Amino acid sequence: MKEQIVSKLYEMKLIGMAKGYEEKSGKPDHRDLSFEEFLSMLVDDEYIYRRNQKQARLLHLAKLKYPAACFEDIDYRTARGINKAKMVSLQNEEWFLAHQNVIITGPTGIGKSYIGCAFGNKACRNGHSTLYFRWSRLLSNIHAARGDGTYLKYLNKLSKTKLLIIDDFGMNSMSDTDRKDLMEVIEDRYNTGSTVITSQLPAKQWHGFIGDPTIADAVCDRLFHSAHVIEMKGGSMRRRQS
Repeated sequence: MKEQIVSKLYEMKLIGMAKGYEEKSGKPDHRDLSFEEFLSMLVDDEYIYRRNQKQARLLHLAKLKYPAACFEDIDYRTARGINKAKMVSLQNEEWFLAHQNVIITGPTGIGKSYIGCAFGNKACRNGHSTLYFRWSRLLSNIHAARGDGTYLKYLNKLSKTKLLIIDDFGMNSMSDTDRKDLMEVIEDRYNTGSTVITSQLPAKQWHGFIGDPTIADAVCDRLFHSAHVIEMKGGSMRRRQS
């Protein structure tokens, strides 16, 4: 009977419950449990299994540069201009649920990408869809989508993602098409999702970098209207580690 129960649970794709039943049935410390208590434990096993599977799937789809990045491992001992109290406050979901943004600026090698990915890892662990792109790769993907006729579909995918991470913004100059594409992405996400952007450019230089005053005004207003800005400084962490 045990084998039949396990087989049916696997057939119904109740994997967590099946594994829990295999592990717990027959153990002396579980024999005195009531039916409701034992069933409750199996339901918990299934719930945890599905939650873990969802987290793993979201992390895989996010394509984070540092998939294991987490707030707990951020180095606060090295002077980089990181306010620990501010970082701790951003670990809750209030800013995220309010569709606010996070802007991380600082010199190369200071650890911007790692912190950006820590936000992504946290979002995935909380069950939220996340996508990570280097700025140049995001532009390339949008250009390719325009070429193969999936432009609107791709923009819709970006707009529906709960957390979009754009890494190394401002590394290459922008064409008129790039500016318009950036405007489309930011406009679609305004008040519907959160965006984390890392850049070597100080935030005050973004308007000039974007170039077109009208588009720059619209993009910067939507990004910074409800943004938490983290300004990092100091020498390269990569050089220190090497």
